Amino acid sequence: MELIALNNNQFISEDEIVSNKSNFIEANTKCVTLNHIKKECIVPVYSDNNLSISHANFIEATKDVVNSVFSNEQISAPNIRVSHQIKGRVPSAINKTLKELLPHEKTIYYQRCAFIIEIPSLRENVNKNQLSLTIGGVRALNQENLYSKRTLEKFKVFIGYKNKVCTNLCVSTDGLLIDVRVGSIQELKQKIYELIKSFNKDKFLGELERISKFQLEENQFSHLIGKMKMYQFLNKEDKVDKLTLLMNDNQISTTVKNYYNDPNFRRDPNGAINLWQLYNLFTEANKSSYIDSNLERNVNTFEFVTGLANSLQNNTYNWFLTKL
Repeated sequence: MELIALNNNQFISEDEIVSNKSNFIEANTKCVTLNHIKKECIVPVYSDNNLSISHANFIEATKDVVNSVFSNEQISAPNIRVSHQIKGRVPSAINKTLKELLPHEKTIYYQRCAFIIEIPSLRENVNKNQLSLTIGGVRALNQENLYSKRTLEKFKVFIGYKNKVCTNLCVSTDGLLIDVRVGSIQELKQKIYELIKSFNKDKFLGELERISKFQLEENQFSHLIGKMKMYQFLNKEDKVDKLTLLMNDNQISTTVKNYYNDPNFRRDPNGAINLWQLYNLFTEANKSSYIDSNLERNVNTFEFVTGLANSLQNNTYNWFLTKL
């Protein structure tokens, strides 16, 4: 069991944090510890037998940077979720049946991994919700060609906030590096460091505050939902000059359900909903996205909602809000 030291000499147990945290992503993921990934999972190699940068290496590299930049803050242990387990066996057990396999003869690794590292001491109050600064990343080996020789490897890293009310992640374009390509752990650390140092938290938090100033009446919300469903069937030419929307039909339906039922962000008694509430309904629905598309969709919800806010603020044309 790993213990993370805090600046007041208290300790947070890694196992306790993982088991007690609500999920920041759902889909088909499961929660694991860093120790499990390090000790019980193999590391995939490329066709030339060069090791890939493992999930554990990625998480520990991020931890090192976070501990360095925020050395005087409380830092929680990584909250890790994985999916798409790849099973194998050691060569000596190649002729055994499944029932005959012993535990030490089985091998596993996870094709996809997402994690967050929360900094509880760096909190902000936005629209009556507590947000804590959060850094994390995604590794999706399905986006690597392990059948070729090792070249630069791809990672996604982000810095943003986690809403303590609902564990939804709040991430903007400026807080996300979607295509980090590196050849070493040191290069990876440098990219993470640069992202953290360049993050303009005041600008981002200001945008989150701003969107709460605008609301949709019930008929406007229903019109928006209809246009969101229509958007999915538009051809490329018709999508030009419209806000980009990455949510799928199931997630749009989840948003409608939560418009009525979400305990924290549902509609007002008169049916109205402000854009901060809507944004959190979107990010909640996004938890059903697979690990390898979650961050992109999360950022897209922010861009989409701020686009709606811009149109309402400036009284400009917006296809999603304008009646046919």
